[in-house]
Amino acid sequence: MTLFNIAAKNIRRNFYRYFIYFTSMIFSIVIYFTFVSLQYNKQVLEATKDSLKLAVAFKGASIILMIFVGIFIWFSNAFFTRKRKKEVALYSLLGVKKRAIAKMLFYENFVMGILALAIGIFIGTLLSKLFVMLLVKLMGFSMAVAFSFELKAVLNTIFVFAIIILVTSFQGYRLIYRFKLIELFQAEKKSEPVPKASLIVGILGIVFMGFSYWLALHPTIIFRNLLMFAMTILLGAIVGTYLVFHTLTVIVLKRSRNNKHRHYKGINMIGTSQLLYRIRGNARTLTIIAILSAVTLCSIGTSYSVYYSSKENAEHQEPFSYTYLSQGKALDEKVKATISKYDQHHIIGDLQIQYVKVRGNLETFDMLPTEFLADDDQFTLISESQFNKLAALTGIRQQIHLEKKHDVLIMDGGYIDLLSGDYTGKKAVFKTTANQMEEIQVIDFEKKYPFSSQFAHFTIVISDLLYDQVAATESETTLTAWKIQNEEQAEKLTKELTNIIPEEAQLSSFYVTYKGYLKPSGLLIFLGGFLGLVFLLATGSIIYFKQLTEATDDKDRYLILRKIGVSKKEIKHSIAKQMLFVFAMPLIIGILHSAVALTALSSLLSQDITIPVVISMGIYSLIYLGYYFLTVNAYNKIVNSLK
Repeated sequence: MTLFNIAAKNIRRNFYRYFIYFTSMIFSIVIYFTFVSLQYNKQVLEATKDSLKLAVAFKGASIILMIFVGIFIWFSNAFFTRKRKKEVALYSLLGVKKRAIAKMLFYENFVMGILALAIGIFIGTLLSKLFVMLLVKLMGFSMAVAFSFELKAVLNTIFVFAIIILVTSFQGYRLIYRFKLIELFQAEKKSEPVPKASLIVGILGIVFMGFSYWLALHPTIIFRNLLMFAMTILLGAIVGTYLVFHTLTVIVLKRSRNNKHRHYKGINMIGTSQLLYRIRGNARTLTIIAILSAVTLCSIGTSYSVYYSSKENAEHQEPFSYTYLSQGKALDEKVKATISKYDQHHIIGDLQIQYVKVRGNLETFDMLPTEFLADDDQFTLISESQFNKLAALTGIRQQIHLEKKHDVLIMDGGYIDLLSGDYTGKKAVFKTTANQMEEIQVIDFEKKYPFSSQFAHFTIVISDLLYDQVAATESETTLTAWKIQNEEQAEKLTKELTNIIPEEAQLSSFYVTYKGYLKPSGLLIFLGGFLGLVFLLATGSIIYFKQLTEATDDKDRYLILRKIGVSKKEIKHSIAKQMLFVFAMPLIIGILHSAVALTALSSLLSQDITIPVVISMGIYSLIYLGYYFLTVNAYNKIVNSLK
């Protein structure tokens, strides 16, 4: 029997142990192949009309994935190394040369890698059309997608993963030369001393994490030196997480022993001892899992939040379905007749909007110069009665009543919570062409545009009396605005109106703006979602491998428990509680990290992203919970199947 045959037999015999690793590797190859295929897909590139940016996005995602998968495979092999040491020692004891053993280990990893590569490319090719259809759907395009086979993508994937597989295979090859025979036999007997629980170090870990959170929630400080503070936040979170796991977990476990009733119930004392026994190794792993969980949740949460908010952002920019500079009743009648042809787009209402532009100035704010807030000192003025009409049609706000002539409501769609100040109580001054100066008092403000952002800019709602006085000397502009049903589906109607309405009318439509948001956000959720899934699979796999390696080491201990009368049910219950501690701790910390990061993002975007974030965390937790049950079941099979 050749070494290759022995390697193949070992793979078949132990395949169930490698299944999660093998599956994760295949999924990573499928996603990488998908990204590279889309990078060369002519249909997608032609549909987006911005092939350069799309290609760059997929290339960047591919590089991130390539680096991550390389590290993941290397990390996974490191876990397998310890489990194989005793087996390698037996081969050496039987007289097999080191070179022969090294070749066998090389063949095993290489065969598994090549098999995963072949399956991954095959599955990726079959699903390529589905992925293109998904991307097109997410980006809001309506087009027929044909099946395509990109040879460049296949060659690229083979080249990249062949290198990764070769490198990790040589890692196994070097195993036999790194240890002496006695070390290989005693590998599983090496114990880790229980670290001393230092409350000061634990508190220091909480301080590091707390400081990182405080910085993340104060972006105005970060903006002064973005790179430095971002690295500080990341480093503080990592160090703090490690110290918390390394020390506070020890304190929690040792305190649990003080509860005599719980500690001596069943075999709880065995489970607690098992966790304390490997706390150092687990601290490193749990830190990695927590950080990866946070990165994954941020990736998925951010991309989904942006996609989820696409319609809301479009409504913010375009409160009306169509807005244009009025060109007379003839055009308006023509537009109305065109809209009426589409039964699914009934007219909800239409409005003539009058406004004037004046030069003015707000009171200076501490954060930013006035010209930033007021669009180069230019105010858009509309009357109170005019505002109430459009507010009733769009629902942007309840109707208002300005009791005093110089009381005003500010409508600032470009308002940024982190950078803009509170307008309420501030004063503003504007000047008409007749050199008339007016001082106005801000009684309230809204972070919205009253009509299309293309025309509204920085809008001030003034009393009818003051507006009539200003309009008498200023040039008044009239807009025609339409509100229709199902405006997000009005592709054909929008194209027809674009041909009817002259260019000088400067047509602004909700549909075009909505699709403008869908295109980048759809691409983002496609990239972020799939990268997040790869990170999640790798995260679950790492903790799975770690626990199964420990299960192999613990077989003899559990055999002793069985011999002294401990039932299989008690052992399984103990394993489940141990795994719950190992899985729950990094998940909780990871969710906490991501919650802070996404809260900072929410403040930066001035949007409530609670719903998409909660949904993302819920889905992540469910998949993560699946890994928990898989690990408990696999661990139990290893240590509890002994007779």
